[in-house]
Amino acid sequence: MNKKTEEQALSSDATEVRAQKLEILREKIGDVYPAHFHRTITNAELAEKYADLPDDTVTEDVVTVAGRVYSMRNSGMFVDLRDASGKIQIFSHKDTTPEEVRELWSLVDLADIVGVTGVVRRTKRGELTINAHEITMLTKALKPMPEKYHGLADIETRYRQRYLDIMSNEDSKLRFMQRSKILSGIRRFLEGEGFMEVETPMLQAIYGGASADPFKTHHNALDIDMYLRIAPELYLKRILVSGLTDKVFEVNRNFRNEGVSTRHNPEFTMMECYWAYADYEDMMGIVERMFETLAMTLHDATTVKFGDKELDFKGPFKRVPMPDAVKEATGIDFLSIKTDEEARAATKAAGFEIEDDWTWGECLAFIFEEKVEASLIQPSHVTHFPKDISPFAKEVPGEPRLVERFETYVNGWELGNAFSELNDPVEQRRRMVEQLEQAHARGELEKQLDDDFLNAMDHGMPPAGGLGIGIDRLIMLLTDGPSIRDVILFPARRQRD
Repeated sequence: MNKKTEEQALSSDATEVRAQKLEILREKIGDVYPAHFHRTITNAELAEKYADLPDDTVTEDVVTVAGRVYSMRNSGMFVDLRDASGKIQIFSHKDTTPEEVRELWSLVDLADIVGVTGVVRRTKRGELTINAHEITMLTKALKPMPEKYHGLADIETRYRQRYLDIMSNEDSKLRFMQRSKILSGIRRFLEGEGFMEVETPMLQAIYGGASADPFKTHHNALDIDMYLRIAPELYLKRILVSGLTDKVFEVNRNFRNEGVSTRHNPEFTMMECYWAYADYEDMMGIVERMFETLAMTLHDATTVKFGDKELDFKGPFKRVPMPDAVKEATGIDFLSIKTDEEARAATKAAGFEIEDDWTWGECLAFIFEEKVEASLIQPSHVTHFPKDISPFAKEVPGEPRLVERFETYVNGWELGNAFSELNDPVEQRRRMVEQLEQAHARGELEKQLDDDFLNAMDHGMPPAGGLGIGIDRLIMLLTDGPSIRDVILFPARRQRD
């Protein structure tokens, strides 16, 4: 079949055209999806190697590149070929390229993956180019790419078909490259601080370390119900007890069977670390040094643009006790309030609707969330949390209603949570039993007491500082991602009918 006959035989439907071209290619060249092909250089390496090549220069250097076809001009005379590292122009002309090679371009579509062997040149206009001598078909794409000039605009499709999003949107591709850089940067930073990375169970017979609804499954071989972890905390503390290391961390996937929003995904990434013989102020230093390091790694500056804001991650961050922040915002001095009843009355008098059984600390934390949280735009540490809502933290000396805990806020979002960790086994048991009773009273009957963790505590855990950081939110801020779904490759989505 000659070229004219081939074109006449093709359907008018774009997908069908590709399928027909595939069959023609099979007849012409045999294997359209070969198992073996070796390029000699990436597009980025090519650009670096020939950065100083003068305009209108042809070398004698023969290279082999490979990538996806992103554009074709002049019936295949000019082709933009992209690999993961960048773009290179391919030139096919009767003076440089055999006729059978040039004819092959009529069967190539945008999104096809090809290999090209040829000589390197720079055009008169300064475009680094390969004069094609040979073309190898590596993958025939049976469906087209999104429209090349506007990329993939539909948000829902971008999240469901991330491969198309990255294929067509350079911003998305860059963001996920930056995500990888941030994760490796966190590991390098913590290792540089002397922390040891470990892995703890993702499937747990007893879930704990945070307050959240878990995902439940069943282990057939053991015939027991198990839960996807909601936090690694209780296992990491076991490691401190063991003496394996005084500084331990884990970059971990957690699962919480809760709502989905621009800042919440049921599967998310956390970093938790514990430092023996340290306290919550030491952990503030870790946060500040880490965030500043990551900003510099990504942007060569401590200031980062997020939407219309400029965030400055240069430490030290602002530090404010929660009672002080609430007093400044509302005039309510919780430290002068002595009882739960007085706290509820003051909260209601300020116009807030609350439950009739709320404690002093729950009222304080609620008003903080309502009136203060959103105003914390620049990186800030909020300290001195109520003990009522902090069962694993040590008391503030002289103020038993407060604990040595802080949360780090940026752009009004909580990014980190840290304690001077409770290591009194008797007090730890008392608080966990009380927490369990409250959970059962709320109907959370599957929640159990982790006796093995309490047994580990009985063997003695050193005083320590503990820290958890929400990696996905941090990546949002460092990469200007408006939604958590923009920084998670495959976010949870409702199934389509």
